[in-house]
Amino acid sequence: MTAKIYDRLSGKLERIQDGSYRPQDFIIADAKDAEMGGGINGLGFTPQDDGTLVARTAADYRAAMVEMMNSGLVDIMLTSVSSAEALQAQDAYDDGDVTPAVRLNDSTDIWGFRGASYREHPATPFRTASLDHARRLSALGLYAVTFYNDRDQDVETLNAYREFRQQAHYIGMNHFLEVFNPAFDIDTGDADLGAFVNDAIVRCLAGVARAERPLFLKMQYNGARAMAELAAHDPGNLIVGVLGGAAGTTRDTFELVAQTERFGGRVALFGRKIYLAEDSVELVRLMRAVVERQIGTKEAVKAYHDSLSKSGFQPTRSQEEDLQVTDPVLQPEAE
Repeated sequence: MTAKIYDRLSGKLERIQDGSYRPQDFIIADAKDAEMGGGINGLGFTPQDDGTLVARTAADYRAAMVEMMNSGLVDIMLTSVSSAEALQAQDAYDDGDVTPAVRLNDSTDIWGFRGASYREHPATPFRTASLDHARRLSALGLYAVTFYNDRDQDVETLNAYREFRQQAHYIGMNHFLEVFNPAFDIDTGDADLGAFVNDAIVRCLAGVARAERPLFLKMQYNGARAMAELAAHDPGNLIVGVLGGAAGTTRDTFELVAQTERFGGRVALFGRKIYLAEDSVELVRLMRAVVERQIGTKEAVKAYHDSLSKSGFQPTRSQEEDLQVTDPVLQPEAE
């Protein structure tokens, strides 16, 4: 297999950039790279009948990847390099529909394994993955940054990103850029955090030639105003996408994807929201229905619970609980 960006994804990116976007072109990625930050802890635990918890294994995680890819519902499968090698060995990518992507850096602010306290401190740039090996497996990778409004810290981050871009361009590796909010409060003066992050992103990319620019962004949803501002800034060159964050309620998931699309975002890259769902495939099917405006977010939650009941899945929350919007950033614009 020659690693490439498959036609399904490239066609959607082209239509988004040239202004012919339709809701059917909204890009959904399944982010299953959690072991890069959390180790075993990142994959979660399965409760047993006796109340104990058993860690989910790499085999469990990769089986979920294959199941989602076979559903035809996602455009990108984001994994670690080791998982990408395992999937390639299984010929999991051979249908040429879902574009494989790999995480290309793992700075210290994503290190969240048991007993770790790294997230209490600013990120130190770090890369485990070798670009040469990654490129053999995929033509698309994820690079992540965090801005702290700290001159020395942010210059270190930007220098590491510049070095990465140059190397990635040399070997023909495309990337998308993940921009985290800091894990702790930072001083942004009179500006809110969303405005600070938007300006930091645009400033970061303004001097980057098209050949080295990210294909799209993956960032935290900082509210409707911040999303609309960034999405409208330069849509031909900067496609905005949203990360999923904590699992939350099912209504939170549907509201996040609906509001992202409504205010100009064109990509959703969800990890825990998908993997920790009772029925991941049905959740993503309804995410697409919500984005394409076939169903509202409340009705989607009810449809999800109806499907769980028919399929024999035990819901984590009652339908009433799952209908609640619990993420404060989503509440002002919830339907």
